[in-house]
Amino acid sequence: MDIGIDLGTANTLLYARGQGIVLNEPSVVAVKEGSRSALAVGTEAKETIGRTPGSITAIRPLRDGVISDYEAAEEMIRHFVRKAVKGRRPRTRMVVCVPSGVTPVERRAIVHASRSAGARAVHLIEEPMAAAIGAGLPVSDPRGSMVVDIGGGTTEVAVISLGGIVTARSIRVGGDRLDAAITDHVRKEHALLIGERTAEDVKVAIGSAWPVPGEEERERATFTVRGRQRVSGLPRTLGLTVPEVRAALDEPVEAIIAAVRTTLEECPPELSGDVMEHGIVLTGGGALLPALDLRLASATGIPVFVADDPLDCVVLGSGRCVEDFDSLERLLGRAEKGR
Repeated sequence: MDIGIDLGTANTLLYARGQGIVLNEPSVVAVKEGSRSALAVGTEAKETIGRTPGSITAIRPLRDGVISDYEAAEEMIRHFVRKAVKGRRPRTRMVVCVPSGVTPVERRAIVHASRSAGARAVHLIEEPMAAAIGAGLPVSDPRGSMVVDIGGGTTEVAVISLGGIVTARSIRVGGDRLDAAITDHVRKEHALLIGERTAEDVKVAIGSAWPVPGEEERERATFTVRGRQRVSGLPRTLGLTVPEVRAALDEPVEAIIAAVRTTLEECPPELSGDVMEHGIVLTGGGALLPALDLRLASATGIPVFVADDPLDCVVLGSGRCVEDFDSLERLLGRAEKGR
């Protein structure tokens, strides 16, 4: 069975040839200290974050879009592939999505982990290319298309034309940095310690990049968090407001906008005109941050659109490659086969 994998910092998605998306689970592995044996993987493991005893550790095998713990990543990929194919199948071919700024060493680590998990052949495809394909952009046409893929660990910005990436920028800012910004704000301004899962809940519930037009009632909303006081160590509740959370998210949001501006500055003039005419497409989980498209459009003067299915664009792009392996290298000018 041929498989496309969006190996994300926050979530891993698998696309099986002829079946579509067959798995979507958190990129988390719970291991027993000392033995390094996996006790839980994916959704079950995520439930243990912040709640494990001293003998069990919840590990995120990927940080900033690349493997940070090789053994845990290999175990996670193996577990997900077995779960997706539901039984013993012949060794498979894989298309694995990687950040455009990944180093050769990081590429080799991903290839080796995939082979160890049972792949007989591994193709690496850059995430912005996969996202553009999954979003339905005309990547093979002689026309500039711009995509901004905001994942859990990285933001990938690229201008694509004639099946290749013309100019791109990869920054290690994504959903995790947005969560960390909320955690840091609560710690500094309110002397309260909260976990990453709580910060993510805050971001999803009341996070935004700009005031959302027509939702004045939402601007007055609050979200109650529970944490531990830094000084006394006792539990405490705190109400966070929408403007306060938006201000906390400002720094990572500005970093994303700066990456888009830099990519536009490096773009050939002819393709810049295409981007101005057809706009910028946002994909990835970060694209769901309310009013991010409005703020980016205001900062660049270019129309910005959120893809129809932003969370699945990357894996759907890898899936299109899986469905037609024979034309993979022709379609993707910078696709690379792992050797």
